[in-house]
Amino acid sequence: MAYRALTEQEAVEYVKGLPGLFTEGAELTSREIGDGNLNLVFDIQEPATGKKVIVKQALPFARVVGESWPLTIDRARIESEALRIQHKYVPDLVPEVYHFDQELALTVMENVGDHVIMRKGLIEGKRYPLFPKQIGRFLAQTLFYTSDLGAHPYDKKALVGTFINPELCKITEDLVFTDPYENAPTNDFNPLIRKEVEAIWNNKPLKLEIAKLKFDFLTRAEALLHGDLHTGSIFITESSLKAIDPEFAYYGPIGFDIGAVIANLLLNYAGQHGLQNDQGERDSYREYLLETVEDVWNEFVSQFVQLWHKQAKERSAHVEGLWQSYVKRLIQDTAGYAGCKILRRVIGLAGVADLNAIADAEKRAEAERLALAIGEALILGRNDIEESTDITDIVRNVTARYYQEATTV
Repeated sequence: MAYRALTEQEAVEYVKGLPGLFTEGAELTSREIGDGNLNLVFDIQEPATGKKVIVKQALPFARVVGESWPLTIDRARIESEALRIQHKYVPDLVPEVYHFDQELALTVMENVGDHVIMRKGLIEGKRYPLFPKQIGRFLAQTLFYTSDLGAHPYDKKALVGTFINPELCKITEDLVFTDPYENAPTNDFNPLIRKEVEAIWNNKPLKLEIAKLKFDFLTRAEALLHGDLHTGSIFITESSLKAIDPEFAYYGPIGFDIGAVIANLLLNYAGQHGLQNDQGERDSYREYLLETVEDVWNEFVSQFVQLWHKQAKERSAHVEGLWQSYVKRLIQDTAGYAGCKILRRVIGLAGVADLNAIADAEKRAEAERLALAIGEALILGRNDIEESTDITDIVRNVTARYYQEATTV
């Protein structure tokens, strides 16, 4: 079947033709629910039995912009293969892929509609006590086993070739590491923070550190990254987690994925300025978010190092002192990439609801200024970071200064 974008009814007819999904003659409903930046997503259900699947189809352009931004549909293959690999290592944390169609750039997968998008939950002030253990295990398992530590060198190099993803990497290279730090036409920021944005454009030490992080992203093929692991790509309940949407999957620096998770927790932290009016509730929730940042790193590194000691295939990995040096660099990378992700969501294309949902423009600007200050401090201070508490100390210190300066103006 030649490529074409499916309608809701065509998606129904397509899954009816797949063996083993639904019974013959099943009455199905279909609803297009894609609210992301790139794809069509059909929620297909059989009301009589409650059975349901997701059909996700890549469009040949970026949905957030339109047909003026053409985009490869090969990203559907990338996503399907990444999901299968991740499901192999953490089957309870990743939706199962039932079918992939190369021609239609279409994946049929497990429907996790009983979960909620984590970003929405955080905006509503929900707490997820199991999240650090779950995402820590996801990160440790998927990153270790696809790296030179946990994979045979032939297998790892073959995977690097499989996941060459130039068009979506170019989006990351531009929107995360380049455009927000100059007066680029893709930027989309609150005009009330233009002064702070221009200060970032003119901050040479900051731009140098971001350039170093970008070159590592370009050249360091450490492990298979999810590539876009933010709180909008995590479906969650109090007891379950599913990581979705790895169409940006690519071999890159491990700290990029961990930094993306931490960045989105901290974007919500900054957004609390306008999301929660009660200061006591706001302070309490911010402490929860910072504790979660610490726990995410600590869970990841604990499980990653255990895998290193027990299952590292690379002989040099067992040289005394190497794992400590590796982990120290990794947390510094994590902090730097977290900072880049924060800055880009405030300044660049495709912001986040944690900030954009703040109705009062000035309140939103105040939250965005705090986010910019946190992102900048993480990037410039990353080389002094050795523990997760160093990250949260930076956030607390920046926040204290921010509110102190605000009261003296």
